[in-house]
Amino acid sequence: MNRRDFITLLGGAAAAGALPSGAWGQQSMPVIGFLNSGSPGPFAHLVAGFHRGLNEGGLVEGRDFAIEYRWAEGRYDRLPALATELAAMRLAVVVATGGEPVALAAKAANETIPIVFAGGGDPVKAGLVASLNRPGGNVTGFNQFTYELEPKRIGLLRELMPAADRIAALFNANNARGAPAIKEVVEAAARVDLKLSIAAVGSESEFNGAFARFVHEGAAALLISADPYFNTRRAQLVGLAARYRLPAIYEFREFAVAGGLVSYGSNLANAYRRVGDYTGRILKGTKPADLPVLQPTIFELVINLGTAKALAFEIPSTLLARADEVIE
Repeated sequence: MNRRDFITLLGGAAAAGALPSGAWGQQSMPVIGFLNSGSPGPFAHLVAGFHRGLNEGGLVEGRDFAIEYRWAEGRYDRLPALATELAAMRLAVVVATGGEPVALAAKAANETIPIVFAGGGDPVKAGLVASLNRPGGNVTGFNQFTYELEPKRIGLLRELMPAADRIAALFNANNARGAPAIKEVVEAAARVDLKLSIAAVGSESEFNGAFARFVHEGAAALLISADPYFNTRRAQLVGLAARYRLPAIYEFREFAVAGGLVSYGSNLANAYRRVGDYTGRILKGTKPADLPVLQPTIFELVINLGTAKALAFEIPSTLLARADEVIE
């Protein structure tokens, strides 16, 4: 999606807000509130995936619905105010994407408007839903398994660097889910006999210092932890990994496409498509309580061979054989 197409996509709601809806008869056009922790640019293809899910259900923006977008730009502290702003509108449904904090903010702001979320963590433990099969209340969505896969990513780093003594892990200091995630990563590293250097950064200005410290402490490889803010800064993070010559693993394919060495996780664009599908069903009258929380069944291992060559790094043949996608 190019810049002009994306601007058209975002502007469609405002331009079409007063048009009659063929699918909704004489009723006013339903409005979707779209809340995301990130920024429009890096998430453009995911917004396109969301629209694809709606379109597959026969719904088209400007004819069947309008959208109000709210972006936190990586500032999790802005989410409560943005969620409250949306809750004050006459919305048909709120779409809360970009991590567990977004869904929690959306739920805290309203108890009646249907909410469809996409994020990691355990939605039952977080209090978003009563159970996966029977969500109850006004919330359902797609659980992406992001933080839960960190131990697997540590294991993949061990396969990448069988002789390594120390690796590094970068976390977002502003994400409340960070503390338990750090604990899981520390335990996973200990299980495969790896020492760990950890940095929790609160802003982009701290990235360079964290990478420099990792190298100074002798880290042989790097885990960029699962975090929506890091998704919006993937170009900077991938660039720093190349600059400091640190083989790194990330959560989503988008990082490998941007030049990251390895990614392992669910398909993010498909998650947004499924959220679009659920949103469309709710617009047509289905209750969130009747839609079970979805979870991915396929996890993609993506390897960028071009990056490996630039690092003069040889990917083990056993890992290449298991890769779902190899980027030349």
